[in-house]
Amino acid sequence: MSGNYYKGNEVSCCIKYFIFGFNILFWLLGMALVAIGLWAWSEKGVLSNISSITDLGGLDPVWLFMVVGGIMFILGFAGCIGALRENTFLLKFFSVFLGIIFFLELTTGILAFVFKDWIKDQLNLFINNNIRAYRDDIDLQNLIDFTQEYWDCCGAFGADDWNLNIYFNCTDGNPSREKCGVPFSCCTKDPAEDVINTQCGYDIRARPDSEQKDYINVKGCVPQFEKWLQDNLTLVAGIFIGVALLQIFGICLAQNLVSDIEAVRASWVPPPLSMHRPPPQSSKKASAYYS
Repeated sequence: MSGNYYKGNEVSCCIKYFIFGFNILFWLLGMALVAIGLWAWSEKGVLSNISSITDLGGLDPVWLFMVVGGIMFILGFAGCIGALRENTFLLKFFSVFLGIIFFLELTTGILAFVFKDWIKDQLNLFINNNIRAYRDDIDLQNLIDFTQEYWDCCGAFGADDWNLNIYFNCTDGNPSREKCGVPFSCCTKDPAEDVINTQCGYDIRARPDSEQKDYINVKGCVPQFEKWLQDNLTLVAGIFIGVALLQIFGICLAQNLVSDIEAVRASWVPPPLSMHRPPPQSSKKASAYYS
């Protein structure tokens, strides 16, 4: 503001550069996640055939990288540039966007508690859809194997859920060698084995139920996930509370910085009219000028 001056108010440098430093990390991390997602799609040939994104019947784990990375990139950009350039529009966008995410998280938590049975049914449907697409995508396959190994489970509610997959079902017309079997991630772990036996689940469901439990985990992933939540309720609650407090803290800091910026802008006032008047010329200079 040329020719103007301010009085009194200043922008807090601590808040400004704290928001800048914190969000630049989010910005870079979000950019990295998006780059990883694009690289994964490039390796799978998705970028050369965009229509194949919708071909997968289950969840493509790359979407997690793209969505989470995209949100982090947008938030980081708005917070970082908004703080550095003292741009109130970007800072308000950052606050509103962060507030919307917080509201969605809170709403999801409440609905999940109130409609537990519905959530369980949807989780069952989600897992079964991914079981059907187990061999269609290597990333999905690795995700399912990791889940079943981590929670010592098999299928949504039991090993028989693998009948939904064309390679593992027990129908007479199934020519697959994996017929009536389960993935190796369903097998019970043998500490003495250093190398994973990927064929440990072959033909296992053709045996009586009493024998199956000696070789595979017969419990489903949905009840195992519920048990894990109950056993780690304090940890899960602590994580959610910590994330919520961090979001509220970010909103408060951004709003505080916006208030400081607007206060500084409001304190800029035009100089007095006397500052615009030319200095009076002495009589000698004036007479010399007119002579």
